[in-house]
Amino acid sequence: MTEGTKKLYRSRTERWFAGVCGGLGTYFGIDPTLVRVLFVIFGLTFGSGLLIYLILWLIIPNEPEATSAIETTGETE
Repeated sequence: MTEGTKKLYRSRTERWFAGVCGGLGTYFGIDPTLVRVLFVIFGLTFGSGLLIYLILWLIIPNEPEATSAIETTGETE
């Protein structure tokens, strides 16, 4: 693995249902609540929010239990 690369995982800590929004928030460096709000908006306006969430739930792996901060965010503590 090269230095500074980030990996996308479903979050174990920032999780309400499956950790998809928490994982996306961690990966992009934004608040997971904002990601959740965006999924709700897409779900209500376009009807695609739930479908996209389910697809991401299936394809994004769960975060390993002993993942370091460098692997998930690309940053040191």
